[in-house]
Amino acid sequence: MIDGRSSGRRGIRQTVDWWMIIVYLALVVIGWVNIYAATHTAGAGSMLDWGSRAGKQFVWILTSFGLAALILWLLPPQLWEGGAPVFYAFVLGLLVLVIFVSSDVKGSHSWFDLGPIRFQPAEISKITTSLLLSLVMSQQWFKMSRPRDFIIAAAIIGLPMLVIVAESETGSALVYAGFIFVLYREGLSGWWLAAIGLIILLFVGTLTAGAYATLLTMIGILLLSCALSEPSRMKRRLLLGGGFVLLMALFPILLGWIGGLVQGEMDKLALRPWVPQADETEDYFWGFILKIKPVWVLIGLTFAALPFLLWQAYKIKDKFLALCCGVFIAGTIMVFSTDFVFQNVLQPHQRGRIEVLLGLKEDLAGVGYNVNQSKIAIGSGGLLGKGFLKGTQTTFGFVPEQSTDFIFCTVGEEWGFLGCLIVISLYVWLIARLIMDAERCRGKFTRIYGYCVAACIFMHLFINVGMTVGLMPVIGIPLPLLSYGGSSLWAFTILIFIFLALYRNEKKYF
Repeated sequence: MIDGRSSGRRGIRQTVDWWMIIVYLALVVIGWVNIYAATHTAGAGSMLDWGSRAGKQFVWILTSFGLAALILWLLPPQLWEGGAPVFYAFVLGLLVLVIFVSSDVKGSHSWFDLGPIRFQPAEISKITTSLLLSLVMSQQWFKMSRPRDFIIAAAIIGLPMLVIVAESETGSALVYAGFIFVLYREGLSGWWLAAIGLIILLFVGTLTAGAYATLLTMIGILLLSCALSEPSRMKRRLLLGGGFVLLMALFPILLGWIGGLVQGEMDKLALRPWVPQADETEDYFWGFILKIKPVWVLIGLTFAALPFLLWQAYKIKDKFLALCCGVFIAGTIMVFSTDFVFQNVLQPHQRGRIEVLLGLKEDLAGVGYNVNQSKIAIGSGGLLGKGFLKGTQTTFGFVPEQSTDFIFCTVGEEWGFLGCLIVISLYVWLIARLIMDAERCRGKFTRIYGYCVAACIFMHLFINVGMTVGLMPVIGIPLPLLSYGGSSLWAFTILIFIFLALYRNEKKYF
């Protein structure tokens, strides 16, 4: 039997993950200090000047602390599980409504203007999606391996994601891709992760190296995978597959050499006396040879071999070989649709950012300006940084949106590599702590929700830091708890402290 004093100590000290709260507070304070640094000018007031962004952020911080206390100590934890469907439907309705009633903000319709307050429902939708996904996936009837259940989970993630894309908030929508890690933890096949990686590889490869090199790389990967999947047939498959890839890799060179010879024949035809029938036939023949494209030869040979490969897969009951054939067909469609998607689906500013990121063009005064100035700021910080309020790029405002999307470059310039390392380490600690606590939970709802929170924070961290150092396209996404903005700070506070409340409720019964 446990006495009252023991129960009290357990309720306060042992049921709350205080380390997570300490890391949360540290990141919030670091963000507040760097927002002041990013907006500081010679005539600026104190950090509590209510007219400055730092002063406004301080108000958001205080209200966030109030929300955190409300969620952790006053609201019943059962509210989040029981109310998940209602919360999800309500926020989804707000996402649709904001498209029609909001004004245009830098090309997107995603903000509610409520007098002095602006509210972005896309930030809150991550919370409601996490709650409903956790509720559905924690049911006894749910099995990730069953197609119907997988479609239900995908629909929960996909609905708000599609609406956010319709708002022209591609960056916020991209965060939803992180939920695939949650699905993977709950039983989704690792081949889905491989498929996403392959899609990214095909998209980037087609834009940078062209269709031929991308298709040949995909074929090489698939042939190698097929060889390794069947040890008894590995040598034969490696020999045949490797020989085919090598031959096709040399084929453009061979075709170029043949093209030179053909062009010489075409020049000779131009000097002959006019003999209509003979010359027209020869001209058509040699012209046809010149028009041969390596990519069509590659496609022709591989598609001609597909029936034989599928027959072999059926004959020897090799499901993996059949899967690779399907992946090749889907990948080929992906490669030849990349140009259409890039030119007709993406917005001009998105195309420009991707082209700058991939090195397809250089625009340091236009699309690439933000990233270039951000890299200069981070690089100039050195090991220990220039010191608080001493960053030149920061003080003179060379980096646009430095208190929001590019807050990390303020850390890099004024606090240096060491400051960046500390900030990233705090995020890694927070994510790791979320995963460890989630794995300790007995209830599936709490565990799945913990993974959802970790996935959201990871995606924001990965994308934001990646774009400030030039490894990701600039898509306008805040750094959790550091970037200026009430919607973002509130959303991440609620996201984290709901998990802390659920975890605390479970710990009471340990």
